[in-house]
Amino acid sequence: MAENIEESLCNHLKTSKFSIQLDESTLPTNVALLLSYMRFIKDEKICQELLFARNLETDTKKETVFKTLEKFCNEKEILLKNIISAATDGVPAMTGCHKGFISYLKIQIPDVLAVHCVIHRQHLVVRNLSERLFQSLQHVIRAANKIRNNSLNDRLFNQLCVDNDEGFNRLIFHTEVRWLSKGNCLTRFCNLFNSVIEFLENKDRELRENLITSKNDIAYLTDLYTLLNNMNLQLQGDDLNLIKPKNIVAAFVAKLLLHKKNIGKREFHNFPNLSVSCNNDDLLVYCLHLENLHSANIERF
Repeated sequence: MAENIEESLCNHLKTSKFSIQLDESTLPTNVALLLSYMRFIKDEKICQELLFARNLETDTKKETVFKTLEKFCNEKEILLKNIISAATDGVPAMTGCHKGFISYLKIQIPDVLAVHCVIHRQHLVVRNLSERLFQSLQHVIRAANKIRNNSLNDRLFNQLCVDNDEGFNRLIFHTEVRWLSKGNCLTRFCNLFNSVIEFLENKDRELRENLITSKNDIAYLTDLYTLLNNMNLQLQGDDLNLIKPKNIVAAFVAKLLLHKKNIGKREFHNFPNLSVSCNNDDLLVYCLHLENLHSANIERF
C-alpha cells in the first residue's frame, strides 16, 4: 500500500509544480535524518504530503542534503525544475549564498523562491530575553533537570506530587525546538511550583531560593509562552498560504503593545499566572520585554 501511494504521488509530481520543505536532525542514536515535505495543488486544493525520509550516511553538510534530494528526484524521474519554492529553517548552512543548500538548488533552478519558515523566525525572535528573564528560565531548567535526570529524585518527586494531590506528578524537560517546548515546560513547572519548592528544601537550598525570588518572572514567561504556543498552533495546518500566517503574526505583534499597556495598569487578563502583588520594578521589566519583543518582530517580519 505504501509503495502504491508513493508511486501515485511521484507520478503526479512529474507533471506538476510543487514546493518543498526540508529539515535535517540527528536522532539520539546519532543517525542523521533528512525529512522532506511538499505542497502542491490537486483538484483545486492545496495538499501536503511527506515526500521522503532518508538517512544522511556521512555528514549533514548542505551539499549532502542537496545531493540526497537530487538523487531521490532522479530515482523517481521528477524534474528539479518542477520545484517552485523551498522552505528551510533559515540557518546559514541552509540559506548561505555560497555553500548553503539554497545556493546549490539555485544553480539548478535559478528562479526558485527561498522561504524562511515563519515558525522558526518567530522562535528566533522570542529567544532574545533580558539577562534577568534568561536567568529565571535557567533556574527552571536546572530544577527540572535536577529532578528528572536522577531516577531517585524523579520517583520521590512523583510521590510528593501524589501526596500533595497535584494534577500532574512529573516535570517536563525544556528543549530548544521551534514551538511548544518552553510553554509546556513552564506551564507544568508553574502548576507544580509549590511542590518543587518543597522538594528542593533539603536538596538544593540555593536553587530553591533562586526559584522563589524568580517566581513572578516564571509566571510572566509561562503566560507569554502560552500565548506564543497558541499563535504557533495557528501557523500549522494544510490549508495555510503565504498570506494567512502573515496576518496571524501581525495580529499577535499588534497585541504585544496592548499586553504591555494592560500589565502597566495591573490588568492581567492575558497573564493569569502573574500575581497582583508584583511590584512596580517587576512590571517595568515585563513591559520593557514586551516592547522589545514587539520591535524585534517588526524588524524580522
